[in-house]
Amino acid sequence: MEDEQSFSDICGGRLALQRRYYSPSCREFCLSCPRISLRSLTAVTCTVWLAAYGLFTLCENSMVLSAAIFITLLGLLGYLHFVKIDQETLLIIDSLGIQMTSSYASGKESTTFIEMGKVKDVVINEAIYMDPVEPHGISQVVPLFQSAKPRLDCLIEVYKSCQEILAHQKAPSTSL
Repeated sequence: MEDEQSFSDICGGRLALQRRYYSPSCREFCLSCPRISLRSLTAVTCTVWLAAYGLFTLCENSMVLSAAIFITLLGLLGYLHFVKIDQETLLIIDSLGIQMTSSYASGKESTTFIEMGKVKDVVINEAIYMDPVEPHGISQVVPLFQSAKPRLDCLIEVYKSCQEILAHQKAPSTSL
């Protein structure tokens, strides 16, 4: 079973949450961010090239224009390959573990897997921090959806489903 729902990120941008239910013990959540805006890409490119043209008129050296084009292309490729994440996926299987995948705009994927034996709980850690908080008894906290930054309503949907799977895993087997 699969369904999709729209949410907002912390800045008001649109996010799409796809939920896939493979079985009572296996679910996948895909949080998709908006694609790169052609308007913002054009604005940044024009700004860099206008600044380069201004320098060119002052020093009359064509290397300035060539460098501006080269820097713009390298910056765009670097942004698409290392910074801009289009989709973040959380796959939770009660007998194996949790897999988190980030898909970048360039097509690159980064995957992290946590064995279920190392997972103590899934918590929502969305708050306004005024004082430093040090959790006791927690060896490591792995944040989810770092790039998308969804609001609390989206996090609650994922949290409830993760808690159902963790409860299913902890429930004693009734079959003989």
